[in-house]
Amino acid sequence: MHPAAGSVPPDQEPLIEEPLGNRYSRPRPSDHFHGAYVIFFLLGIGSLLPWNFFITAKQYWMYKLQNCSDKAGPAGQAASDLRDYFESYISIASTVPSVLCLIGNFLLVNKVPASVRILSSLFVMLATFLVITVLVKVDTSAWTTPFFALTVGCVAVVSSASTVFSSSIFGLSSCFPMRNLQALISGQAMGGTISAVASVIDLAAAADVTDSALAYFLTADIFIVVCIMVYLLLPRLEYSRYYLSSQKESPSLATVPPDSSAEDKAEPGGTTNSSFLTKSTGIPPLRPILQKTALLGFCLFYVFFISIIIFPSLSSNIESVSKASGSLWSTKYFVPLTSFLLYNFADWCGRQITAWIQVPGPKSKLLPALVLLRTIFLPLFILSNYQPRTHIRTVLFNQDVYPVVFTALLGLSNGYLGTLVMVYGPKIVPRELAEAAGVVMTFYLMLGLAVGSACAVFVVHLV
Repeated sequence: MHPAAGSVPPDQEPLIEEPLGNRYSRPRPSDHFHGAYVIFFLLGIGSLLPWNFFITAKQYWMYKLQNCSDKAGPAGQAASDLRDYFESYISIASTVPSVLCLIGNFLLVNKVPASVRILSSLFVMLATFLVITVLVKVDTSAWTTPFFALTVGCVAVVSSASTVFSSSIFGLSSCFPMRNLQALISGQAMGGTISAVASVIDLAAAADVTDSALAYFLTADIFIVVCIMVYLLLPRLEYSRYYLSSQKESPSLATVPPDSSAEDKAEPGGTTNSSFLTKSTGIPPLRPILQKTALLGFCLFYVFFISIIIFPSLSSNIESVSKASGSLWSTKYFVPLTSFLLYNFADWCGRQITAWIQVPGPKSKLLPALVLLRTIFLPLFILSNYQPRTHIRTVLFNQDVYPVVFTALLGLSNGYLGTLVMVYGPKIVPRELAEAAGVVMTFYLMLGLAVGSACAVFVVHLV
């Protein structure tokens, strides 16, 4: 007997529908002990963990870049500029190369296996982070500017590899049930929370800033190794093999005409045309994906465009109004807790909410309206106690509770709206284009981060 239509919960349906001829030939396995869900969650953490570890280690970077900032002359001024606007430079170095790598990854979707792209990017991230870890104990006081250049280069390499990894794993998850995709996206937000928690713990436990940074970056090294191990474990699960084999048998991404749909390719007898069963090595058709995802793509672009301008460039430089008191809260823990930890935890909560609530829908006019409404966060953060201030002297929100509330709302809206749009993208295109659509949606995200990071440099210099 065949299962009744619609008997499978929506979150158990894969984005890429398996061939009709094989749908009932094998029983659908269960995810024992939620193994695949946990693996995708861990891989989600690993996809954004390097970026989060870079931007969260603010105390360490300030220590490394302040060696000659008190000296008179051009050298001191240059170091001071590198220190004050470090987050903005890091944002540019991490996002601009990532956009180029994302384009390359789209072109290689059908040419290079996902396993090769995922594992190679993980090993590149691990090697680069090991270099950063070694530099923690190296005295760079005599070469502050070259150290900054080396750090920016490492950020560019790590972020590029991270982009290839995240877009590849996002595309791979499109052939699994929706709950696994949600686990991946939730894991990305948890990566920021973990890095912020690790930063606070290391800051409290270690008396010396370099000891704290060493433990901090070693944590990142270990977690990247964990990601490599769990990814190698994924295809060994029966649950994963079922959906991965279905993906291999599904229609090619490249052989589908631009205006076709999955339903148009089904033969009257309930079988799929055999000419579509051979996996092509061509480039997926871009035009139909762009046509279907244009509005969602703009929404995703603008969500992260606003977020990256504010976090971390503006939010991490907002100081406690009681900093002059010298308390540990105002001098040591205010920024790690109220900027990094609070934002990442709120972002994770926003992503988790999408597992239960998915409104507004992909075609609702309310969705882009809510996305555009987030622009109001820019003046709210600028008028908080951002330091140092050069041009805009007015501090309208002169209590610590204001940036706390603004950061929580910024993270919550970023997680909820960004996840909604990201999940909607592969669902509104034909199923055979879902993997490529996932890569395209990631491109919109990275483009928003790249343009936003460039604007962040302009904004912080205007304040």
